[in-house]
Amino acid sequence: MMFTHRLRYLFILLLSVYSFLNILFTEGNKLFGFSISNVTFFAVILVLVAFIWEGNRLVEKYLIQPVLSKKVHPLIIFFLLSVVYVAILSLASTFILSRVFSDTTHQILTFKLTLGFTFRVNLFLHCINAIYFFINQYNTTQLLAEKLKKESAEAQFAALRNQVNPHFLFNSFNVLSTLVYKDADTASKFIDQLSEVYRYLLQNQQNKVVSLRDELKFLQSYIFLQKIRFQDNLDITIKLDDTILDTYVAPATLQLLIENAIKHNVVSKSNPLQVVIKNQNNFIVVENSLNLKSVKEESTQIGLKNIRSRYNYLCGDDAIITNSNGVFTVKIPIIPEL
Repeated sequence: MMFTHRLRYLFILLLSVYSFLNILFTEGNKLFGFSISNVTFFAVILVLVAFIWEGNRLVEKYLIQPVLSKKVHPLIIFFLLSVVYVAILSLASTFILSRVFSDTTHQILTFKLTLGFTFRVNLFLHCINAIYFFINQYNTTQLLAEKLKKESAEAQFAALRNQVNPHFLFNSFNVLSTLVYKDADTASKFIDQLSEVYRYLLQNQQNKVVSLRDELKFLQSYIFLQKIRFQDNLDITIKLDDTILDTYVAPATLQLLIENAIKHNVVSKSNPLQVVIKNQNNFIVVENSLNLKSVKEESTQIGLKNIRSRYNYLCGDDAIITNSNGVFTVKIPIIPEL
């Protein structure tokens, strides 16, 4: 809270100066039932403000912290205890000053004036402390929310990064089982490229980004496997400028987008699936012709959502997804550097 602030002694001095000038110019030194010099008057105010502040700090440290988990709000308990404290402080101050200045005839008036002053100062400090408390609480809540959001994004990122579509593996083995008997050389190449795909996925399992150059090497292996399966029914064109090859993308993003296109669209001789990967401004654009299957495959509907989430996490920008004129388009931000 505010009372433990590292600049508290400066605040005590400034508040004392303000209180001194305020009383001096508005009421005169009407803090006691007797007359004292301005220097002594300021010294007394400084001591009282210091005792109010430090007393509150000690009350907070030793009495408030242990009851923070109670049902009554700690600020209410804090203020009530501080009222008792300033009353005792005012009483002690009146007694000491009456003895120092040998004036016992104005003790009641001095006590009333001192109590009024200490209560106003204490109330002012607790109002500021309440504002300070709730601002800190709000900031803490915001930080916690951001932390939870980040952890959630990281969890989604990890889930998507580790996601291997079992249908892809199953279909790959089906293709391979056919190739083994028909074309041993192609089957051997198929096995090599399949191993490259999974080697890449395993090697980059913990990486948040990879270079576009490495991603494209992996993508070529993946495209080889899909071309063996779909032949000329699948047309994938890559038109990326060499100038962006050393930028970064999230691992397997392009593969997931191609896989998503294959999963939801008809891929046949009469309706070949066309996919174009290109760069446009600060985005990598993946477009595919739209010819949705009449019977939709079961989908978790989280793939594209997670791609958007992890790019938002990585660079603060969302992937842009549009669907118009028979073309489905996903634009993913280019990450220029780590």
